[in-house]
Amino acid sequence: MDLYDAIRRRCSVRAYTDAPVSDDVLERILQAGRSAPTARNRQQWKLIVVRDASLRKQVAEAAGQPFVGQAPVLLAMIGLTPADAMFCKVPTDPVDCAIVLDHIALAAAAEGLGTCWIGHFDQEKCSKVLNVPASARIIELMPLGHPASDPAEKPRKPLDDLVCHDRFR
Repeated sequence: MDLYDAIRRRCSVRAYTDAPVSDDVLERILQAGRSAPTARNRQQWKLIVVRDASLRKQVAEAAGQPFVGQAPVLLAMIGLTPADAMFCKVPTDPVDCAIVLDHIALAAAAEGLGTCWIGHFDQEKCSKVLNVPASARIIELMPLGHPASDPAEKPRKPLDDLVCHDRFR
């Protein structure tokens, strides 16, 4: 699948089969994330790959999102420098981690797998379950697996509504 097909195919999947994700496919997807750029190439992030079913269930309960435990793989994206910001005063962790997860989501789509960005979760409860230190933050959770159905493409606003040329309008 070419990049543009993967971009069009990627969508939020909230129902997964119990088919496992093979080690070699997961490795390719994780390598795609590792290739993502970060501010000053610091790579100040960790990714927790949760495959254990009981631990996935605990995270899902702590997150208040039952479906995230259904996928055979649950990723927890951890920012290691919550206080750091770029020169423009935008925090680095959410930006860096989003780029990593976007590479992962597109690689997963190219492999025929589904993902979903999860920002609605209890930081403290999930951090406790995953043993994330107080000096770090879970930026996102992302279930990864085989979609239970073929999701329909979501409508998008016209490009003219989203893109400005030369100045904000």
